[in-house]
Amino acid sequence: MGFLAGVRRDFEALERRRLQAADLLKRGLSQSEVARRVGAHRQSVSEWAEILRTKGRKGLKKAGHAGRKPRLCTEDMRRIERGLKRGPEALGYGISLWTSARVAHLIEQECGIRYAAGHAWRILRQLGWSCQRPVGRALERDEDKIRQWKQKRWPEIKKKPKTKAGQSFSSMKAD
Repeated sequence: MGFLAGVRRDFEALERRRLQAADLLKRGLSQSEVARRVGAHRQSVSEWAEILRTKGRKGLKKAGHAGRKPRLCTEDMRRIERGLKRGPEALGYGISLWTSARVAHLIEQECGIRYAAGHAWRILRQLGWSCQRPVGRALERDEDKIRQWKQKRWPEIKKKPKTKAGQSFSSMKAD
């Protein structure tokens, strides 16, 4: 009954399930029966029964988010986004391209918190930024000349398929 990695849990539904189990336990049902009715492991119901006995129903209320607390607060995220909008040139980079290493450097400069470059992309995703590759086109590029070349010159130099030498017969074909 565990949770898949990366799947968000519905903490309210889990709390409702624990409180429903508490009601069933107070009515005198066995832990195994309660586990069947609420769709939980019997061992979980056993833990809930112990919490109910020692702390009451308050002990079964939701505890909040599971896992490590976020290292960056809301204000930190705003500072990072402002830094992203200023561009990598503001950090002294010559090319206007954010890389994960540069984003990690920005986070450390703005917030004093060190992130590995491989994890900086998560912060970008939380901020709604996506990975994008630069177009990589020269500023001097002349679209009209390119279009003309594709329409006139390219058909002249493009290899054309050779003409077929008649119908092919094979002894492998079915009749």
